[in-house]
Amino acid sequence: MSDKPDARPPARLSAVTLDDASIGHSSADIDHERATAIWDLIEDNTFAPCNDPGAGPYTLHISLMESRLVLDIKRETGEQVVQHHLSLTPFRKVVKDYFLVCESYYNAIRSASPSQIEAIDMGRRGLHNEGSTLLRERLDGKVELDFDTARRLFTLICALHWKG
Repeated sequence: MSDKPDARPPARLSAVTLDDASIGHSSADIDHERATAIWDLIEDNTFAPCNDPGAGPYTLHISLMESRLVLDIKRETGEQVVQHHLSLTPFRKVVKDYFLVCESYYNAIRSASPSQIEAIDMGRRGLHNEGSTLLRERLDGKVELDFDTARRLFTLICALHWKG
């Protein structure tokens, strides 16, 4: 631990919410992944809006609006920091493929052999990594975040994108 006092709290998320109107009906597996991603995200994340003269921690509200992903970033006090609107078009293929593999994975864990489950899970993790990398690219110059934070955010984006 450093002897120097830290003048600025670490740039991180202290709360994450999903827009209820954006969330469609989902399975227990998806609800569990969403809750786990939010919990993991709050426990350990690196998140800082670029060019923000203030300090974190931040709150994040994620929603969909007219086929766009909306990331509404505020300070814990409720003060608006920035709102980013991202096109979902670049995410469509990886999200679609991710959902197909997830469905196969959840079916496999009920009846497949361990080696089959492992193979499907490797594909699932690979697509999750691809989506996380894409998210970091789309947020480049807007929000600084580490890869693990991007992975958890991608899970939440999928939870919104899986509407109906």
